[in-house]
Amino acid sequence: MKPFFDNANDESRWQAVETRDHRADGQFVFAVKTTGVCCRPSCSARHALRKNVVFFENVGQAVNAGFRPCKRCQPDKLAPEQQRIDRITQACRILETSNQPIALAELASRVAMSPFHFHRLFKQVTGLTPHGWQKALRAKRLREQLTQGEPVTRAVFDAGYQSGSNYYQQADEVLGMTAKQFRQGGERAEIQFVVGTCRLGEFLVAQSERGICAILLGSDAQRLIQELETLFPHSSLMVGDAYFAARVAQVVNLLEHPGQPISLPLDIQGTAFQQLVWQALRDIPAGQTASYRDIAQRIGKPQAIRAVAGACAANKLAVVIPCHRVVRNDGALSGYRWGVERKRQLLEIEAEQQEE
Repeated sequence: MKPFFDNANDESRWQAVETRDHRADGQFVFAVKTTGVCCRPSCSARHALRKNVVFFENVGQAVNAGFRPCKRCQPDKLAPEQQRIDRITQACRILETSNQPIALAELASRVAMSPFHFHRLFKQVTGLTPHGWQKALRAKRLREQLTQGEPVTRAVFDAGYQSGSNYYQQADEVLGMTAKQFRQGGERAEIQFVVGTCRLGEFLVAQSERGICAILLGSDAQRLIQELETLFPHSSLMVGDAYFAARVAQVVNLLEHPGQPISLPLDIQGTAFQQLVWQALRDIPAGQTASYRDIAQRIGKPQAIRAVAGACAANKLAVVIPCHRVVRNDGALSGYRWGVERKRQLLEIEAEQQEE
């Protein structure tokens, strides 16, 4: 696992100890020469003097150097937060290997938790309820089956839907089009779009028959249209009518005042993993940021930091899905699909709004 902190920099470690940053737990331990005890960074014990503190990569190294594990924070055991995340990760694995829906009570029992606490923790970690997670997983399986050319009926049942009627009741939400259209590459889908200018520069807003499917930012309208063509190669693109142009005003308001609610229907299409990441992004309050590692932990996949970054890069709905609120582990701005400077501008706008 890539360290959250620069383990070559003891001052970075000391800062984590001073702030009792639980995100550093598992990355290193610190030991106090005067007490002979080693602790995890988030230990609630009274801080020792900096001159009496030394750092080790893990508890084993500290023990070999003559220190004993702290009885309060127990650095030789799995961190409580990681224990909770591991239970949810276990539940996700159970769901991934099952072709049948699993009831909440049964799933909670299999990870040794009460249904109430399991439901709350699952949503806290993944951003979705267990029921919502299973729906997203079935949708992912269905897309994979259809992409491989499986007949629609077989794909529906292999994905885990209990009946054809069960699937068709959710078809719009699952694929944004009929299964047959998806299997044929969405070639019959019609998308209308509008380009314009706002304080962030040029923008393009596109809408399918299901809702807003793309919000793109840039500095050249023609390039934005070309990007839309790349995103929806089998769709019929047309300039939006006056009715649609009027609805775009809500999107422009959001672009210029990020964090504001939007009531327009959205056509959010992505894999089950992308859906998990995007939901976690939408849970970040305006004016706040989170690291890629934070998001990976929230969705119960702490090792999937690069995959989280990939999901952010695949986002087609600028600001609505606020991937601009994701920063590097050290707080610095990282890549953004629509430019780092535009990302900085969005964060500055949100910061100003919070001060008003």
